Amino acid sequence: MPPGAANGTLNLGVRIRQARLQRGLSQGDLEQRTGLLRCYLSRVENGHTEPSLPTLARLASAMEMPLVAFFDEPQGSAAAAAPPTAAGLSPEELAFLTQMRQLAVSLSEHHRQQVLQLAEKMAAETTAPPVRAAAAGD
Repeated sequence: MPPGAANGTLNLGVRIRQARLQRGLSQGDLEQRTGLLRCYLSRVENGHTEPSLPTLARLASAMEMPLVAFFDEPQGSAAAAAPPTAAGLSPEELAFLTQMRQLAVSLSEHHRQQVLQLAEKMAAETTAPPVRAAAAGD
């Protein structure tokens, strides 16, 4: 039985939640992207209301996925057990990159380069061996 299905029925709310979490998005993120209220999104995800087809289309567009993905059967039982993430990233990494992508839209090319330079510097600091403090007598 596909995820989000119970007793042979399709639970769109569960599938919407799964898609949102796979993309590292919060309900607030979807609210900003779709204009749908967070409380409405919560009611949909918890099965208290069913979204219309135009609403599903807005959600799919906001999550950059095809509308049909809400209705597709997963390929094999492994897909249902462990939903794939982009390029094997952890949910935390995916959420971070999603947030960075959202913020980068409002940055100029110059500021994007500054962010990349800062990230490179920070990454080099975390991979470099720690600097030992000099002893008092040195």
